[in-house]
Formats: sequence, structure tokens, C-alpha cells
Amino acid sequence: MKLSQVLGGVGIAIGAVAARDLTQKKHALMRNFPVLAHARYWLETIGPELRQYIVTSNDEERPFSRDQRSWIYASSKQENNYSGFGTDNDIEHLPGYAIIKHRTFADSLPHDHAESTGLPSAKILGGPRGRAKAFRPESVVNVSGMSFGSMSGNAIQALNRGAKLAGCMHNTGEGGLSSHHRQGGDIVLQIGTAYFGCRNDDGTFSIDRLKDVVESAPVRAIEIKLSQGAKPGLGGLLPAAKVTREISEIRGIPMGQDCASPSRHTAFTDTDSLLDFVELIAAETGVPVGIKSAVGEMGFWYDLARHMSRRDRGVDFVTIDGGEGGTGASPRIFADSIALPFRMGFSRVYGTFAAAGLSDDVTFIGSGKLGLPDNAVVAFALGADMVSVAREAMLAIGCIQSQKCHTDRCPTGVATQDPWLAHGLDPTEKGQRCAQYVRTFRKELVKVSEAVGVAHPGLITPDDVDILQGDYEAVSLRAAYGYEDGWGALGPDLARQISELMAPGGSRPERDSIEQGEGEKPLGHDAESVT
Repeated sequence: MKLSQVLGGVGIAIGAVAARDLTQKKHALMRNFPVLAHARYWLETIGPELRQYIVTSNDEERPFSRDQRSWIYASSKQENNYSGFGTDNDIEHLPGYAIIKHRTFADSLPHDHAESTGLPSAKILGGPRGRAKAFRPESVVNVSGMSFGSMSGNAIQALNRGAKLAGCMHNTGEGGLSSHHRQGGDIVLQIGTAYFGCRNDDGTFSIDRLKDVVESAPVRAIEIKLSQGAKPGLGGLLPAAKVTREISEIRGIPMGQDCASPSRHTAFTDTDSLLDFVELIAAETGVPVGIKSAVGEMGFWYDLARHMSRRDRGVDFVTIDGGEGGTGASPRIFADSIALPFRMGFSRVYGTFAAAGLSDDVTFIGSGKLGLPDNAVVAFALGADMVSVAREAMLAIGCIQSQKCHTDRCPTGVATQDPWLAHGLDPTEKGQRCAQYVRTFRKELVKVSEAVGVAHPGLITPDDVDILQGDYEAVSLRAAYGYEDGWGALGPDLARQISELMAPGGSRPERDSIEQGEGEKPLGHDAESVT
């Protein structure tokens, strides 16, 4: 083809675009500046990517900075996740910055003391309530709830494969238990307001269908979702066009109709009936049953602690999701301004149970940007027993924070139902990365615990963390969140049990440096790469 023909074709195409722009009435910019205006819209479209790699500094971008993403990417690929030349964080001037206080003299715990035991929970899930299938979770780090439907089938497979390899649990999210969740990983089955997978034809809850689902897979616990940090108090809508045959069968919903999730449950209407619902499910399935919620008004939590103080009914675990949580697409006002951030919400709920003498009877799970070691350590110090990770797990399997989750156009095939986009995500390869991220995360928690002088992150207390308040002041985490003496710490029996489990026989001399074989090794690949 001659150059003149190519140029002629380009000219005709530009002319056609210009004619369209001049005659359309929807966009004033395009009528006034035909053709050129499209560059502005294109630049706006790729704005998040431009800011990630060109404009922002290493610690500036939200929700996850470049430093945070790089640590996750490197950890998931077994690359060097160390950093050099000091911190990028503005420690000196940033109020609210958490500093973990290491101990100069402490019982010596070799860095390999956790290699044979992993990093189990300090509490028996379901033990205090005597559930038939109570157990000690093998990992304090687990994969949080993300539904098939919002996530691609390949992404769900990768997360479940990773959970199996890392020996942790995988929460289904409220979209039901799909074939993609059945890759061998232990399951936490989440029940949302629409009761997907365990509902009658009219949308009401069905205990019989729930029992069938539980018996069909390695379901270790059931989580009743009251709300989540991304969209607290808001229902969801899956348009009819996205209701595939597979989703229809998994969720138990009809084809050709919008799939609406109500904002409230219909199986219970208050705290009293909620506890009846919990006990019914626990009795029929035998597994521990808990609740997940973001935190707003505190009346519900006071009422729940009051009812549980009678010790005849109760939840086995409480998952607190911070308002900074974000795997569910939502209106901006819900993401920005509804539900308390994790530290404030969790401390209020934990304090309510601690004041009632119930803190050792409930497993507390933190959620909401806790897949980073520093955030997780603060959560453990506040009284969390485990953490659930969502966006960090998404990053580990390929997410690049393009922030297109709500468009069905996720470029890495994580948060989409588009077959062409999803095919780029290999579940086997990305499953390995998910597992390695979880393992590395747990290893980092062990390192920090040793620096503080304890054998397990659950033994870190609010007195082991300071919160900076500008250049010249700092207060303990205990003082910052109004904790009373003993709050945030395990009871003596639990502390003794987990210490013995993690380091049988107590302290002993170290054989090797904690740095041996770590850190100072070639990068291999750019830590920012996800391909």
C-alpha cells in the first residue's frame, strides 16, 4: 500500500471524527475542539496508571502506595522485598503514624522457631461455645471474602489454590460457593443478605440448602455478613446482563433478571433473633459461626455483648471491616465517608467485649488494608487474633490498582467476567504467588514479634506500639484508643498455650542470624512487574 493511500485513509478517518464531533450535542468540548478533545478524554481514562508510574512518589498514592505494592509483588514472586537508603514515609511530621517498640533485652527466640508450627491462631475457633467442629486455624493470615461474579473464575481459583498451598482459609464472599472455590483450600462460607447458594425460590434463607453446601466442600466456618467496609448499609445489584448460567446456578437466582442484594437481612431483625440464627446454623452444621460488619453506631455492639454475657448464646468470631476496605464497588460517598476506619472501629468493638469480660471467648478478625505487616501488627496489638486480606491478595495474583473493578474491564483479569480479559490470569501460576505472599507475610509477622520479644503476634500488646502526634509527642496505642489495663492482651491461659505451641520448652540460644539467606539477593525482575 502506498504512503499516499495510507495518509489519505487517515485523513478521511480524521475528517469523519471531526464531522461527528461538530454535529453531536452531548459534549461541548468536542464540538468546540473536534478531534483534539479526544486526547483529553483518553488522558483522563489512563490517569490512574499515569499517576502510579510517573507522577506520584513512592509513599504517596492511595489506596496502596508504590512502596506497598512493590513489597507485595516482590513477596509474591520470592524476590528481594528489602529496601535501601531509609524510609520514604514522612515519619517526623505525620500524626497517627505507628511505631513498634522493639526490646533491647528479651528472651531469645531463634528466627526458625515458627518454621515447624507455622503461625496458628492463639484461640480455638468455636471452642468456648463448644461447637462440634471447633478447631485452631493454622494461619493468622487468611484470604478475605471476594465473590465469584465480582471476581473472575480464574482469580477465585488462584486464591483458593494459594490458600491450600499456604495452609490458610479462603472466604467465599456473599456470592456463594462456586466450582472455582473447590481447588482444595479450606473454606469460610459467607452468608449475605440475599442468601446466595442457600436460599429458597422466593429468596428466603434455607437451612437445608445451607447444610448441603457445607457438606459438599471443606467448609470450616460460616460468616454472616451484616455489612462491609466498602459499602456499609448498602445492598448490591448484579445487572441481568452479567447473570450467566453459571452464576445463576451458584447463587440460585433466575436468568434474565437483575440480581439484587438487600441492604438488610430477612432471616433476623434484631440482636436477639440474630443470635437465634447463629445458634441454629451452628447446631445444624457443627461449624463455628460468626459475623462480619463495618462499624457505625455502637448500639448493636452493646446489645450483642449484653446478650452474650448470659453465655447461653453467642457468636464464635467477629470480623471487623474498616471503612477503608474496598473490594466491593460502591458509590463514592460510601467509600469515603461511611463506617469508621479500622483502628477506631475495631477498638470500640473490642473494648465493648473486653468490658463485658468476653474478649477471650471470641476470636477477633481484622479486615481493611491489614495485608501489610505494619498495619497488621497494630491490629494484633489492639486485640485481633487473625487478619483477613483481600486487595493485597488481589495484588499478589496480578492486580495493578487500575481502579477499574466497577467497570468489568479489569486489565489483568482479576475483577471481571470478560472471558478474554480473564484468560490472561493463569490460576496455577498466580496461585503460587498468592501462597508465597501469605507465607512471606507470616514470616514478617514472626520477625516483628521476635523484635518485640514475644513468640507470636497475638502476644503483642497496646503498650508495644506508640502513635506519633507530630514532631515532639507520642502516646501509647493503649492511651490513643482508651484501652484499660489488660485490654488487647490474651488471657494468661491463652498466652501460655500459644507460647508453648510456638516455642516448646521456652527460649534457647540462636543458631543462625535472622538475615541468613534473606534480603541481600539479586532482584531478578522489577518488583513493580506483575506479568
